[in-house]
This record gives sequence, structure tokens and C-alpha cells, in this order.
Amino acid sequence: PGKSTVPSLVDPIEKEKVLSLKGPIEGERRQVTVLFCDLEGSTSLIEDLGDEKAFILMDEIFGILTRQVHKYEGRVQEFRGDGIMALFGVPIALENAAQRAIRSALGIQQEVTRFNRRIEHESRGPVIRMRIGIHTGPVILGSIGSDLVLESQVIGDTVNLASRVQSLAEPGAVYVTEETIKLAERFFRFEDLGERTVKGKAAPVKVYRIISPSTLHTRF
Repeated sequence: PGKSTVPSLVDPIEKEKVLSLKGPIEGERRQVTVLFCDLEGSTSLIEDLGDEKAFILMDEIFGILTRQVHKYEGRVQEFRGDGIMALFGVPIALENAAQRAIRSALGIQQEVTRFNRRIEHESRGPVIRMRIGIHTGPVILGSIGSDLVLESQVIGDTVNLASRVQSLAEPGAVYVTEETIKLAERFFRFEDLGERTVKGKAAPVKVYRIISPSTLHTRF
């Protein structure tokens, strides 16, 4: 009497297994290249198209982003409402992670351009433009969780700076930091944009705009 007769939906043994994996950040420190990609004007886009048409369009856009990241052996770490965060150099370390991230970014912009041409030809739909920012540096990899929810996390200033650089980028452009361009400058044509003030950073950050792959080197 007084006790609930509703059976638990969680198997006690399975719960113990999950809880044994739960805990603070595991603390694996890795050097990675982080790519942030964001769709410009997504809010107004949804308002103009309506929920259903916007969902179909965004599904195709996310397909483009995912394919280009996977093409260069990156990992989509997080889907956002209007973009993604991707990692290059995990779970397997790659010496050319920075180069792969930049090629992925250029691939995204090219595919989005083709997408726009098709949409314009078929239905004169809205023009889609992506802002992409890339930074290379150390991060902490691990799992954070409570009860039966475990989530893979990437934590560190590298992630924050990649996000800030993306917010600086012009629509349709790929911006990278000095740390990234140093690892891949032989393979791309780029423009030095000088130092930019970045929120949360005391010192300005050197930023570069990627123009195209270099014709002086063989294709990837």
C-alpha cells in the first residue's frame, strides 16, 4: 500500500552499465581542426518558405554538409539549427587534418552554389549562403552525462575560436586562422585579412580568406 505498481522501464543491470560509463570529462587531449558552418538568414528563410518547405530544403543542405565532411574523413560532431560543427583529426589523428578541413569547406561552398543554380532554375527559390570558419588547436575530448544520458563533448578555446571566426566570415566565404593556414598554406591560394577583434579574446586574431586550391600542387 502506498507504493507504485508501475514497473520500471529501465533494466537495473543495463542502468548499472550506463552509469558505470558516466562521469566527468575523460580528459583526452588532442590536436584537431574544427570547422563551423552556418547558414545565413535561416530565420527569415523559414518564415518565407514555411515550415514544411524549409524542412525539405534544410534536409538537402545538411546532406551536402555531411557528405563533404565525410568525403575528407571528418566527423560531424554537432548538428545545429542552421549549420554544423565538424572535427578533422579524430578519432584517428591526421597529419593533414587542416588541409582536409579546408578542402571540405571549399567543397561545401561549391555544392551550395550548384544547389542555388538548380533551385533558381526549378522554382526561383531563395539563395543559400554559408559562412565557414576553421581553427586548429588542442581540445579536450570526452563524454559528459547524467543518469542514462551520455553525450560526446569537445571542449576548449579552439572550439570557441573556430565559432568566432565563422561569425566573422562573409556569406559564401571560408575564413581560417593563422594556426590553420600555417599547416596548409602550400596547398591553397588565400588572402590575408589582417588582424580582427574577436569576442572573448584579449588580443586580435589573424584571419585569412581561402580563395581556391593552389594550382602548384597535385589534387588531393
